[in-house]
Amino acid sequence: MSQVEHDWREILGLRSPTEERNPRTLDIDQLGSLAVVRRIGAEDRAVMDAVDAVAERVAALVDVAVRVLAGGGRVHYVGSGTSGRLGVLDAVELLPTYDVGEESFVAHLAGGQGAMMRAVEGAEDDADAGHALVQAMTAGDLVVGLTASGRTPFVGGALAGARALGAATALVSTNPTAPLAGGVDIAVLLDTGPEVVTGSTRMKAATAQKIVLNTFSTAVMVRMGKTYSNLMTEVRATNKKLRARTVRMLVQASGLTPERCEEALVDSGGHVRTALVALLAGVDAAAATDAARRFPPDPARTDDPAGVRSAVASVAVAR
Repeated sequence: MSQVEHDWREILGLRSPTEERNPRTLDIDQLGSLAVVRRIGAEDRAVMDAVDAVAERVAALVDVAVRVLAGGGRVHYVGSGTSGRLGVLDAVELLPTYDVGEESFVAHLAGGQGAMMRAVEGAEDDADAGHALVQAMTAGDLVVGLTASGRTPFVGGALAGARALGAATALVSTNPTAPLAGGVDIAVLLDTGPEVVTGSTRMKAATAQKIVLNTFSTAVMVRMGKTYSNLMTEVRATNKKLRARTVRMLVQASGLTPERCEEALVDSGGHVRTALVALLAGVDAAAATDAARRFPPDPARTDDPAGVRSAVASVAVAR
């Protein structure tokens, strides 16, 4: 048997809902534009049910990530194709939103950075390349494999390397019978069913994975003290929109005027969390800085992970 024949026989023998034909879209090529759009929308509405069904698994993954980050480790996303690109997207957006970069979240895409824009032939099948990522990991890290099929060799190689190292491992897949699930600590297996167009996992499967990743990383950031209420306290204001957002956030949190909030932000050296403590406690930047340092973000402080409430309360007691 040739290698090519072996490969296609192996793939055909694997089960994955995303590779099955969807009975609800068999006639999609005979529909008008509006009907096609509505048929796709009807399928997409089922995605949230699939995500909700794995909520407890996602929450368990959040707890592991919080423990890893609090211990000085990192979260690694590993994937190829659409799944891998979603990992890159989620990781890079944490920097402007929460001032969290590769010291905490790092994404590894099969084929390297160039694969973000153009598919790299054979990259997802390279288990050795995935295993080599162990050089960027430590035993205190969390490695999250991202694969719609749940069988991608590149991801499997990375997970095997992480396990050998002693790192925590997880899998996010849209195949309830994912072959890689048995070897990880936490498997988040979404059942999104067959795609509108058979095998096109950039559709429902990708949507479900993006929702899970956004939910996961946002929940981790909240638990790590990157928010006060539902407001971002660690925004990296790198453009006009984000600079305006920081002032707006201070106005929303304090009820004070934009002018007063901008003044507090400038006095605090642009540090939103310190400015917030100053505004809420009614103290100057120096006192706010001291209070904020005494109550740094701490996920163990479950009722106030950002430390803002505790810092403000300490100023009130001191008075």
